[in-house]
Amino acid sequence: MISRCAMDCARMSWSASCCYDTLLLDEERGRLFVGGKNYLVSLGLDNISKQDKKIYWPAPVEWREECNWAGKDINAECMNFVKILHLYNRTHLYACGTGAFHPICGFVEAGQRAEDSVFNLDLKSLEDGKGKSPYDPRHTAASVFAGEELYSGVATDLMGRDFTIFRSLGSRPSIRTEQHDSRWLNEPKFIDVFWIPESENPDDDKIFFFFRETAVEGSQGLGKQTFARIGQICRNDMGGQRSLVNKWTTFLKARLVCAVLGSDGSDTHFDQLRDVFLLPTRDKRNPLLYAVFTTSSTVFKGSAVCVYHMNDIRRAFLGPFAHKEGPNYQWVSYQGRVPYPRPGMCPSKTFGTFSSTKDFPDDVIQFARNHPLMYNPVLPHGQRPVFVQTNVGYSFTHLAVDRVAAADGHYDVLFIGTDIGTVLKVVSVPKESWQNMEELLLEELQVFKDSSPVTSMQISSKRQQLYLGSRTSVSQLPLHRCGIYGKACAECCLARDPYCAWDGTTCTRYMHNTKRRFRRQDVRNGDPNALCSGDSQRNNVQEKKLYGVEGSSAFLECLPKSLQAQIVWTYQKTGSSPQKEVLFDERVIRTERGVLLRSVQPKDAGLYRCYATEHGFTQRLLHLRFEVIYAQQADSSRPPGRRRRGRSPCSPSVASSGTKTSCSWWTTRTSAPWTKCASSCGAARATSRRGSRRRCPLPLAPRPRTRSGSTLRRRGEHTAGEPTRFPAQKGAPGA
Repeated sequence: MISRCAMDCARMSWSASCCYDTLLLDEERGRLFVGGKNYLVSLGLDNISKQDKKIYWPAPVEWREECNWAGKDINAECMNFVKILHLYNRTHLYACGTGAFHPICGFVEAGQRAEDSVFNLDLKSLEDGKGKSPYDPRHTAASVFAGEELYSGVATDLMGRDFTIFRSLGSRPSIRTEQHDSRWLNEPKFIDVFWIPESENPDDDKIFFFFRETAVEGSQGLGKQTFARIGQICRNDMGGQRSLVNKWTTFLKARLVCAVLGSDGSDTHFDQLRDVFLLPTRDKRNPLLYAVFTTSSTVFKGSAVCVYHMNDIRRAFLGPFAHKEGPNYQWVSYQGRVPYPRPGMCPSKTFGTFSSTKDFPDDVIQFARNHPLMYNPVLPHGQRPVFVQTNVGYSFTHLAVDRVAAADGHYDVLFIGTDIGTVLKVVSVPKESWQNMEELLLEELQVFKDSSPVTSMQISSKRQQLYLGSRTSVSQLPLHRCGIYGKACAECCLARDPYCAWDGTTCTRYMHNTKRRFRRQDVRNGDPNALCSGDSQRNNVQEKKLYGVEGSSAFLECLPKSLQAQIVWTYQKTGSSPQKEVLFDERVIRTERGVLLRSVQPKDAGLYRCYATEHGFTQRLLHLRFEVIYAQQADSSRPPGRRRRGRSPCSPSVASSGTKTSCSWWTTRTSAPWTKCASSCGAARATSRRGSRRRCPLPLAPRPRTRSGSTLRRRGEHTAGEPTRFPAQKGAPGA
């Protein structure tokens, strides 16, 4: 089901700012903190269009002038783009921005409750942001707070060439990766960072970095290859005593694989890591890690979502090290002696007797310096992606996941942002077993009107809301909209949405802990024959009457509520004639939205029925009586001077090869209709003698969709309105 973001999507937009790439969700305060260009914003989680507060935080004038003198764009680059936002304690946030190529950080007083009016930048706390925020607003940065220490993956120089994993703040000395060593980091793009416990002993805690980089072990002759990576460091790493002083001694990295096995045995790899989402479980040491990937190829374009278990990640880091040897300097598995303690192990009493990395023997430090790469990659759970889209005209950008308790088990619902401003709602359902999954695209929403790419995403399971940022605005969406799945038990059941169930009268939110006698849900099978057999089915069949002019064209529209449904059309000449399935040819064309009749003929008149079939359940959606007006009769009914001349100018226009039929015309329902053509289906209007206008029901541009946007096919029947918008606040600097 695909629909536009309607009244249940609150939207904000400021003319004074842009680039909402940084979102921070604070459930305790009930606030959504947003970082943009020259602004920090605080919004209410329940409704982002209310209770807004903002801080104007520009770069100093002299920094902007210096940036401009260096050849940078004064408006696009020489500003303070807020890139880092973290919760620091119960009253303060920690924020960092680019500062017109002078990274700067500081503390923000935010109060303790949502109703607190305080939201101020502590000017006395401002400090150098080098090693925390990037210089260039186009560069990515990733960081996480672990206690009072900040762990960052960022470029630490003006030119964006010295990339490092850096520890700052706190009482311990700053630590970084080895400088200018491509074996450690090679042109990385940092995506995300997570602090994950290893055991009950906090000395074993590790920080995991997700990034993509140019692969040093890439195949020769293929040019530069990009691989997705996961890197680890020990939180209590203090650096070496004589070698790797103030450098990480526990840094290791491994390839993160997300691939589909082809029919010819070759793998299609999705190597461009875009986003990572950590889904907590009951065991805090073993969360699930969902990751979004795209392909590197410009010929074959696709996106995928893979999920990883911590056991598989730990197994890779305990496996063999990659080693370059032989006459051709090939990368092989290291077969020599590995020193003790094993490189990558944290100094603690759990796995050894060393209390500090400064006590590690020199051979351990030297081995760690020369062998940061693991030989075995980290494979996804099930050895395959959980969701794949190829050649659809868009790419995945961000991801959020919600674990939902349904009647037949728990399901992870994926919300995937795209580079055309849409959000996909996806669930993976097991078939015969949990190893064999069925991918269900439940819904697709056009969130951003200007088709801006989704650049940030946060989810609130507590409030059942999704928050999205783009270059131009921030939007808020509910995680479920059960009412759009129809008004019958079968329609609700066929939706297979884990959030929704039939309660006897409506399709409503499924609450796992409440007891309702008539509650019905079947996500795994979606079988209405088993669940809805006792229900009296409501008559939801649309009945329509449509006129077509001989020699002209007409469109019979029928939209199923389910993306998985198969549509069948039947035709009946008269009430006593048998029903026959509609046969399609060059004149009678099946489209994504219905049936197109080119050059209407008298024999086309009759009764048309549209059926949706899914999981063995058949439902009639449309009962349409089509009548043909002879060309001579249509000409006689036209106003003087408007006689028909030869072929109707409203003839179909067929799109280029590989796309479906599009058109710029349709037939009115008046007794004496005539048509007026427009340049495109989206602008087409039918005008009767009385000058009334009707909505064009014809199919718009089919997938793949372009950035210019087109109306999306939807499961629901409602008409989507414009999202709520509020203007820039007067009186604020720059507004």
